[in-house]
Amino acid sequence: MRLSAIHTYPVKGCRRLDHDLAGVEPWGLAGDRRWMVVDAAGVGVTQRETTRLVALRATPRDGGLLLRAQGHDDLDVPEPAGGEPLAVRTFRNRKLPVPALAAGAAADAWISGFLGRAARLVWLAGPTRHIPSGDREHDTGDRVSFADAYPLLLATAASLDALNSWLAEAGEEPVPMARFRPNLVVEGTAAWAEDDWVGRPLRVGGLRFRAAGPCERCVVTTTDQETGVRGKEPLRTLGRHRNVRQKLLFGLHLVPAATGTIAVGDELSVQD
Repeated sequence: MRLSAIHTYPVKGCRRLDHDLAGVEPWGLAGDRRWMVVDAAGVGVTQRETTRLVALRATPRDGGLLLRAQGHDDLDVPEPAGGEPLAVRTFRNRKLPVPALAAGAAADAWISGFLGRAARLVWLAGPTRHIPSGDREHDTGDRVSFADAYPLLLATAASLDALNSWLAEAGEEPVPMARFRPNLVVEGTAAWAEDDWVGRPLRVGGLRFRAAGPCERCVVTTTDQETGVRGKEPLRTLGRHRNVRQKLLFGLHLVPAATGTIAVGDELSVQD
């Protein structure tokens, strides 16, 4: 088994960045989902609410972020240096708000103009817990980015192939891996092999991770990540074949057990 792709999403919900190698930090891949768009109540705005985010291209730089989108001037956003932290939440019903720093008036105006609605951009200076302890079978620990629940998401090419076979049988078009927005893609496994990795330690290259549970999928998977057009698949097919206790599953959450660097081509092994 080997790592075939690495992706980050600098602003939660934005277009992916592809990497040959990436740093691994306690809260996930370096530069992954440290920024988030929030509404007036401080709640994260994601592709669940607006598919417009597929067109947002965000590139981290040393000390800041470059925002780009067709029809808009590029905007360089420095990491906030201070100010009163804002209490923000990744979801409206999330119990634990986390402190984030406002990116500033220029960033807010750019994001609002891009989305066509009032919004703000915030930066997570200190990754911290936003999932209450005990809410997940395998806890994340005290540090996570603006990711929904866990620091990283892994998916396997073989499971996508199996899903696309089911879609073909139903007369539907195949879907690309981008629909599932993983951080790590692995080749060389059997389909759904990752189901058996839950709760076990993994090693990617020289770094250790903990498999923290399967990923429950939402409406974002039905959104074309190139166009923003939303349909019904693959959730309908996952509902027929991968419905476990009313959760539609694809992918595996990971928690880093060490820090360092991983690269495309690294071997993945599952420990006992």
